[in-house]
Amino acid sequence: ADLPLKPPRSVSLVLISTWSLLSSKYCPFYSAASLCCITVFLPPKGKQLRTDVVTVTPWLAPVVWEGTFNPFLLDSIYKRKNITIAATVFAVGKYIMFLKDFLQTSEEHFFVGFRVDFYVFTDRPNEVPKVNMAAGRMLTVRSVPSSNRWQEISARRMEIIQNLIEKKLQNRADYIFCLDVDSKFHGRWGAESLGGLVAVIHPGYYRDDRSRFPYERSPASNAYVAPGEGDFYYCGGAFGGLVEEVHLLAKTCRKNFEDDAKRGIEAAWQEESHLNRYMWINKPSKVLSPEYLWQDFKPKNPEVQIIRFSGVIKNYANIRPN
Repeated sequence: ADLPLKPPRSVSLVLISTWSLLSSKYCPFYSAASLCCITVFLPPKGKQLRTDVVTVTPWLAPVVWEGTFNPFLLDSIYKRKNITIAATVFAVGKYIMFLKDFLQTSEEHFFVGFRVDFYVFTDRPNEVPKVNMAAGRMLTVRSVPSSNRWQEISARRMEIIQNLIEKKLQNRADYIFCLDVDSKFHGRWGAESLGGLVAVIHPGYYRDDRSRFPYERSPASNAYVAPGEGDFYYCGGAFGGLVEEVHLLAKTCRKNFEDDAKRGIEAAWQEESHLNRYMWINKPSKVLSPEYLWQDFKPKNPEVQIIRFSGVIKNYANIRPN
C-alpha cells in the first residue's frame, strides 16, 4: 500500500537472482523456478520494463502486470509439467444468470491449452447452461443449499472449498483458483498467475493509503487487522495457488469465521475480511494486479493496460436474497 508508484528499475533486476534462491515452497517445479520467476520480471522482446507501477512487494513477491512477463515462455514451461488447474465458482440463487458468460469467456481466456476442471456450486443445477468445452477441460456441478442471506452464502464458501480439496482435489489438481461468478474474462489469464499462494489486489483500493482499506477493525474479531498494519487490500472474488496452500487458507478462514459466529461476530466483509487477515499473516508468494479482477463500473486507469477479468455491472437489490 505505502509503496512508491515508480519503483527503481534496479529493484526488479536484483530480484531475479534473489528469487531464484528461494525454496521450492513457492514453485513446485524447482528445476524451472529460476526461469519462471525471471520471466515474470522480464517483458517480452521489444517491450520496456514497467516503471509506472509497483512490480515487487516488500517480501519479494512479484506483482503481475501486463508487460512484466513473457507469456509464451511461461506457458511452454508449465505445459511440459502436465499440470491440472481447478476452478471453483458459486452460482447460488439468481446469480445463476451470470454463469453462462463466465464459462463461455473462460473458454476463450482462462488457462487456454491447459487441463482445467471447473466446479460449479449451485442450488439450481437444472439451470446450469450447456457450454462447449475444449478437450481436457471439464465441468462438474455440485448442489448446495440456498440461503436467505447473501452473507451466509459468502461465508460458506470457505467450508465448501475446504471439503472439495479434502475429498476430491488433493490427488487430482495441482492448483486451484476460487472466482466470483458475476464476472467475465476479457483477456489472457494464464501461467503467469501460478504461485504458492496467490492474491489479487482489489481495484477499488489499490491507489489508496492503507488507512482507507476496509479491513475488519474490531479487535474482537478473528479477522481483525490493526490500524497501521496490512499490505494491500485483496479481493475475495479471486484468489488461489497450490491446492495445499489454498486448503490451509480455507480451513483457517473457516475456523476463524465459525469462532466469530459462536460469539455473535460477523466481520465487515465476511470471507474477504478473513482472507485479508490471513494474507497479512501469511504473505502471498504471487500478487496479481487489479487487471485480474477489475470492476466494470470503473473507468480504466492509465496504468491498467489490459482488463483480464472483471465484475459485471449489476443491481444487487434484484439478485441478492436480502
